[in-house]
Amino acid sequence: MSSELVERTETTPPLAVRMLSASITFTKRQPLAAAGLIIIIFMCIIAAAADIVTWYDPIEWRLRDKLASPFSVSDKEPFRAFIMGTDDKGRDIWAQMAVGAQVSLMVGFLSVAFGSGLGGVLGIISAWFGGKTDQVIQRAMDALMSIPTLILALAVTAALGQTITNIIVAVGIVQIPRANRVVRSQALTVKESQYVDAARAIGANNLRIMAQHITPQCVAPFLIIATSALGIAILTEASLSYLGLGVPPPRPSWGGMLSGAARDYFILAPWMAIWPGVGLSLAVYGFNLFGDGLRDALDPRLRGT
Repeated sequence: MSSELVERTETTPPLAVRMLSASITFTKRQPLAAAGLIIIIFMCIIAAAADIVTWYDPIEWRLRDKLASPFSVSDKEPFRAFIMGTDDKGRDIWAQMAVGAQVSLMVGFLSVAFGSGLGGVLGIISAWFGGKTDQVIQRAMDALMSIPTLILALAVTAALGQTITNIIVAVGIVQIPRANRVVRSQALTVKESQYVDAARAIGANNLRIMAQHITPQCVAPFLIIATSALGIAILTEASLSYLGLGVPPPRPSWGGMLSGAARDYFILAPWMAIWPGVGLSLAVYGFNLFGDGLRDALDPRLRGT
């Protein structure tokens, strides 16, 4: 047996080779999803290395360099170009974009983890217990869905205050109903499966059945809905910042960069609005591409199409 084990170990390719092979296969089967994933990874790298890839303070005023065009240089620091230009206060837009990516991605990932996670858990509970429990949860979901997304986020943010945590909660609450309905529909189907009946017959309790038998079958649709919700969360955060109820100044955010001076100076310095608009568009586009590819890969009905 030891010789067989050694032979298997020797014939098994290294982990890096297997990951590279899987990446190539995924790229061939889902080229658009791979493109979306590349965009997401690139943005995550920029956000994580914001202090390294930028050389100006994003909130420092440099009135001598205000409204500098892209790739122009400062008189005091001629070897450091303003890659994306400066705003009306001389702040480096490239530095603001990098820090804004941190805000957008952090709010996006955490709000979706909170909102979609809570919605998914409530969906499984609603489907499993049914009856009055299902009625109460679903009527609460109806109430949330009856309020427009942005209005609901605005109301929660206005009530809780303008902090990163409160914005994450506000954007997350918006995500709850959608995830709840998708996971609940899947859980209702799994609930009638024979292996669930077998688990009941051997005396498994409700928590164990939900955790071990129903939840794993709901992971695929949950991942699909969560990935697509990331783009919505980033847009919602940008909308809150644009309306003045997002990330409080002086911390840069893409939505905040689009408001105020960007509108006033659009003719004279269009790059003040163009760059944050491009960042938002790429972020949403990347997550949508990846979400569509993930759906095609995980949904057995679409694998052959």
